[in-house]
Amino acid sequence: MRSNRLLQLLASAVRGDAYDYTSGGIRKSIILLAIPMMLEMAMESVFALVDTFFVGRLGTEALTTVGLTEVMMTLIYSIGVGLSLAPMALIARFVGEKNTALASRAAGQSIVLALLVSLVIAVPGTYYAPDLLRLMGAGERVVATGAGYTRILFAGNGIIMLLFLLNGVFRGAGEAATAMRVLWISNGINIVLDPLLIFGWGPIPAYGVEGAALATTLGRGIGVVYQLYILFGGRSVVRIAPRGWRLDLAMQRRILRIAASGAFQYLIGSASWIFLARIVASFGAAAVAGYTVSIRLILFTLLPAWGLSNAAATFVGQNLGAGRPLRAERGVWWTLGFTTVYLAVLSIGYYTLAGPLVRAFTQDPEAVGYGIAALQVFAAGYVLFGLGLIPIQAFNGAGDTLTPSLLNFVCFWLLEIPLSYYLAVSLGYAVTGVVWAVVIAEFVLAVVAIVLFRRGRWKLRQI
Repeated sequence: MRSNRLLQLLASAVRGDAYDYTSGGIRKSIILLAIPMMLEMAMESVFALVDTFFVGRLGTEALTTVGLTEVMMTLIYSIGVGLSLAPMALIARFVGEKNTALASRAAGQSIVLALLVSLVIAVPGTYYAPDLLRLMGAGERVVATGAGYTRILFAGNGIIMLLFLLNGVFRGAGEAATAMRVLWISNGINIVLDPLLIFGWGPIPAYGVEGAALATTLGRGIGVVYQLYILFGGRSVVRIAPRGWRLDLAMQRRILRIAASGAFQYLIGSASWIFLARIVASFGAAAVAGYTVSIRLILFTLLPAWGLSNAAATFVGQNLGAGRPLRAERGVWWTLGFTTVYLAVLSIGYYTLAGPLVRAFTQDPEAVGYGIAALQVFAAGYVLFGLGLIPIQAFNGAGDTLTPSLLNFVCFWLLEIPLSYYLAVSLGYAVTGVVWAVVIAEFVLAVVAIVLFRRGRWKLRQI
């Protein structure tokens, strides 16, 4: 009987059946939110691995291009995710208050803001793509191989912005299954197009590493079209009408108040990865390739944990909107416990299977050595990523994006970057030193975030 109820619950979560997350069982609410969000993030991580697998067949230069460009693109991902925090928090609060009109207005105004921001990024990013690669430490062979790849991704950054932002709208509305379907469609198309455009097939020419960028942009673009079809077609709690595009200064101020610190929060974190990648690049292309593989593997299973944290954020936002802060807090603690167990099990697997996992993506002996060492250190501190991730997203769900921004600045800029340089360069631990700095910074972040969450000031946040 219990297994049947669990299967029914899982089926309901995947279908996206309507549910009031401000009442009923807390575990059931979290599971209904988390399952589609975990599957959504799992598909994203599968694509990242598949992309790395195919690009790795083109050689070390191509893999290095993807690694360095991915680090730069994390700035765009960060802005997109940061911007998506505003509609997610606002819409979750409005849905909890049963005010769908304001939820729809927030969604429409967020789209306008995202399009303006993406235009500012696209022009200089596309024009200066080769110089940006050089700035990241790429040699001339890598620049010659990968400038086109970098240009395509910068030119299509608006698609990335909208994909993240609109899925934030769906998550805030409690429609996690819709966000899941969007990424499954988008990344499913990516996976199919990847080998076709990279290696060619029949009349389709081989575009090499640029084919990977084209596949990504086309797949995500189709995902955005599907998102807009749902929102404008009245198939969501959030329904955007043509008048939703009209500039609403009052709503824009509310969005910007959350989005500015939200984007800053993620920019701080992602910019720190650029400095880390720059340090890694000083040890050569093999070091970057091995480091890139280890990062992709870690993200493969961390993204589902990110899905759990997104579930906690939506749960917090809706329950605060419904005036139930204690219920919101209990949901976060349950999510934190489940995430800790999940990552603890995975850390054992990564540590013991580091060798065969890294060799599946690159055969360069030097790159393999760097990758195994990095993956084992990541595994040693893997649980810490989840311990910090859940309370941070709970703050974001409450509309408090300032606290995570300050935590990221202290832990990543004042601690992680100087420590990584000291361990990697001054003490000579190379890539392993960089990864140990990451683990130590994540430990400090987790401890401070949990202490601040226990104090409970986020429950009083007004947005």
